[in-house]
Amino acid sequence: MQYVNFFGYNVSKLILGDNPFNGHSYITDYISGDEMSDFHTEAKIFEILDYAESLGINTMLPLADPYIIRVLQHYRNNGGKMNFIFQLYAPMRLDVTMRQIMTVNPIGVYISGSLTDSRYETDKNEETLERLAALKTLGIKVGLGTHHPEVIALSERENWNPDFYLACMYNFRRNREGQESGFITGKSKSGVIALPRDRAIMLDALKEIKKPVIAFKFFAGGQSLVNKTEEERHSVIYDAYDTVFSSLKKDDFGAIGIFQKYHDQLGEDVSVFNKWAEGRK
Repeated sequence: MQYVNFFGYNVSKLILGDNPFNGHSYITDYISGDEMSDFHTEAKIFEILDYAESLGINTMLPLADPYIIRVLQHYRNNGGKMNFIFQLYAPMRLDVTMRQIMTVNPIGVYISGSLTDSRYETDKNEETLERLAALKTLGIKVGLGTHHPEVIALSERENWNPDFYLACMYNFRRNREGQESGFITGKSKSGVIALPRDRAIMLDALKEIKKPVIAFKFFAGGQSLVNKTEEERHSVIYDAYDTVFSSLKKDDFGAIGIFQKYHDQLGEDVSVFNKWAEGRK
């Protein structure tokens, strides 16, 4: 595993995303959100985090959902060393979320792409600026997530001043403009389609960004991996790492979502990453 510098923290180049842990599926025809939620008991999450640590992954992007926060409190109490960069949980009051996430000593917090983008799409960016200002009072680094390259350009131009960005490789806001997060609406992602051109557009927009970037949705929420043979999956995973990491800065990194029920996605993702990294030496 490679490691990068994130504001003085040694962070693995690959980190864990959070959607599968919270039953947020982008491949509902194959795996439902309920199946993901049922699978991720506290014991199973402990098992996955321990396994991730053994593979060299030392950071996670957990959702600041009360259940997940309690699980991570217990994980910390049992000696877990994973770093946490929390995603705001849209249904919760901001002050409550801020208080709860600090119980597990995160190294960062960020406004989710859906929360940022729903405000951008409805001309309510002042709400995002207010959230950024409030989060800055925590004394940890604050990030801004988005699916729209235009949001990052606007933030830089108007000096919204997040410490880092989270950039989605696919625009999953298409045809959902103005809608709140699925955690609020309860809507599934059954109609969300990833378009291959999105990744190149986002990566091009990031070329001049000096602040740290965390890329996410490397595999389009799993859509690019369904119905693939093992060899085909490895090729898709390798291409995603090569395309994204070759375009980003040296100390940028990426989040991967994994669902361990049917095969060892985490081990597969790390193995292919290590192969890619070895080839870059």
